[in-house]
Amino acid sequence: MNHYAPSANLRRRSVLAGAAGALACSIGSAWAQAYPAKTIKLVVPFPPGGSVDTVARALQPTLQQQLGQPVIIENKPGASSVLGAQAAMRAPADGYTILLNASLQVVNPMIMGTPTYDLEKDFTPITYLGALPQLVLVSAQSPYNSLKDLLGDAQQRPGRVQWATAAYGAAGHLAAEVIKMRAKVDMPIVPYKGGGPALTDLIGMHVAAMVEPMASGYPHVKAGRLKALAVTTAKRLPELPDLPTVAESGYAGFDMPSWYGFWAPAGTPKEVVDRLNGEIRTAMQAPAVTSRLGAMFFQPVVSSPAEFSAFIRNEVAIYKEVIATAKIRVNE
Repeated sequence: MNHYAPSANLRRRSVLAGAAGALACSIGSAWAQAYPAKTIKLVVPFPPGGSVDTVARALQPTLQQQLGQPVIIENKPGASSVLGAQAAMRAPADGYTILLNASLQVVNPMIMGTPTYDLEKDFTPITYLGALPQLVLVSAQSPYNSLKDLLGDAQQRPGRVQWATAAYGAAGHLAAEVIKMRAKVDMPIVPYKGGGPALTDLIGMHVAAMVEPMASGYPHVKAGRLKALAVTTAKRLPELPDLPTVAESGYAGFDMPSWYGFWAPAGTPKEVVDRLNGEIRTAMQAPAVTSRLGAMFFQPVVSSPAEFSAFIRNEVAIYKEVIATAKIRVNE
């Protein structure tokens, strides 16, 4: 007698499991083939006109054409992008609601007293899109002509030379905090409700300096309202060869652009996430998209969902150190 022969019950389970697996595979494949069958909502957790919204509007027409369904941008600003992220998180996990956000998507749960979402449990990464260089900016009327000038004055006048920031926890805010720490200077951060009001006060010299993505900051430099002292990327920009990097200005290894990515609600089928990933990557190579993003100095670095997840883990490690050292916390 073969004492290791499977029982009838176990054989039945094996057959049922195989049938269930085949059915799930068939359903997943059919879902991917049928998707999309209706309008896709692209949530942008900022007002129109900002850098995240600009990136979304550069992609939207091409994505819509490729997918064969309307792609509607829904601006849901508030609470430094938290309200829009929550709206996307609560949507059905069917691929018909996706979120485009900047690094604040990762930072917010780390600086809130009571986080309103868990980045890993509540969202599925779709793709890392790329990054925008940031500029260290001062008013055109400012006496500072270099980052050394700015930080030298801050050392001479502790607590008197202030940074503006568009949002607490934004890429510009964290970059300013790192510059402060590396330079060992006391420079208070003044948070604003968006880049527009902060830039207005910077132009009027109500604050001394600001780190802001090029999409919103550089037009003021071109118009002669602001001066750029440095760029936050590892290398100089080919378009602005005379502008030094923060690293070249005495802070080796400094590299803090403002980055962007797509997420879906947790539980969105892998087949749908993969379809969206492929379509977004294709759209990022379309001439109309590359032209619009190139005009705002966007540096595309599209990725697989797995690569985006690995990138996020690395960013979390960096932000944790900055947030802990600078004692960044949102007052609720």
